[in-house]
Amino acid sequence: MRSETTAQPTLPHSRVDHDKLPLGALLALATAVFITSLTETLPAGVLPAMSADLGVGESAMGQSVTIYAVGTALTAIPLSAATSGWRRKRLLLTAMAGFAAANTVTAASTAYPLTMVARFVAGVAAGLAWALLAGYARRLAPPHLQGKAIAIVMTGIPVALSLGVPAGTFLGDLLGWRVTFSLMTALAVALIGWIAAVVPEQPGQRQEGRPPMLRALRVPGVVPVLFVTLVFVLAHTILYTYIATFLAHLGMGGSTDLVLLVFGGASMVSIWIVGAHIDRRLRALTVASTLLVAVAATTLALLAESSALVFVAVALWGLGWGGVPTLLQTAVADAGGDAADAAQAMLVTLWNAAMAGGGVAGGVLLDLFGSTSFPWAVLGLLLPVLAVVSAARAHGFPKRRGSVA
Repeated sequence: MRSETTAQPTLPHSRVDHDKLPLGALLALATAVFITSLTETLPAGVLPAMSADLGVGESAMGQSVTIYAVGTALTAIPLSAATSGWRRKRLLLTAMAGFAAANTVTAASTAYPLTMVARFVAGVAAGLAWALLAGYARRLAPPHLQGKAIAIVMTGIPVALSLGVPAGTFLGDLLGWRVTFSLMTALAVALIGWIAAVVPEQPGQRQEGRPPMLRALRVPGVVPVLFVTLVFVLAHTILYTYIATFLAHLGMGGSTDLVLLVFGGASMVSIWIVGAHIDRRLRALTVASTLLVAVAATTLALLAESSALVFVAVALWGLGWGGVPTLLQTAVADAGGDAADAAQAMLVTLWNAAMAGGGVAGGVLLDLFGSTSFPWAVLGLLLPVLAVVSAARAHGFPKRRGSVA
């Protein structure tokens, strides 16, 4: 999850209409979010096949998600600074070209090290894309519709989870996992043409006067949001990265695509609810999201012998998780105030550090304790998340938002 907020003036031609949303452009940006999200999480659905084909264990193959996140975490801040003067459209097209190249190499690679290099490059491309997508959406919309514009763009995440990963898993089972990555290349190439045709240009931004990272950390509310981001994403990633392995242990390996479909569908419902109520109920929605994922983890830990309850738990998990990216980036932007750009950059880095940490931690848990340890780890991590959200009443997760886009 990565984003950029800005209060910089836009070019006169960059707004399609001061009373309407430029849906064509926003849907192109949503597709870019879809590609970045699907490229990141697709190995979770085809992990056993990838590990068998490349001759490595599943815990080692799970690091293909980790290395992607490492690429983003290491490069998001420096690349964002280095390309701040670039025009936004040019930068977004460059990022999409990076995805096309990385997925092509992943599809063709027969060597584990080369695959990992390609995954790292894809993560670097994601660092470029996520550093500008939310800010791009805000700048394309009139002020009173900026929140809705971001919500439209962020639908790319649940669509990737609800349709993309299950479809990729199904195609991987049917035609081979390499086909799924080849299709990702084709989609990225098509999106490049779409962006070139319909997305308005936006200027770059000067770096002068930007608040430093340390100043952002001193702003009340920023640290609690960043802590929640790190731990919540870590908890989610531990289970999601190895969901195919977890389901195989339960004897539900053949239902991985259906389970992911249920998760993604619930995530879409979640982001719709969050988009409708975030301006008035950010705190309540964040607490509810944490509790829903905790209940899901408890169910998977204690009642996973029942396939029906596994599907119920996954639905609750998706319902809790789907709106979390929007909730956290809105919370950090509100808390950051004048330091919002720096706070958002740190959120990008911590999000991906958590993704990387989740892949590593999940692999360690799998080797030491088996896949049944995943739900317990999720539950243990969510307890401090709930405590911090509950405590950050004045800043970070206030009952009423201080400023609404």
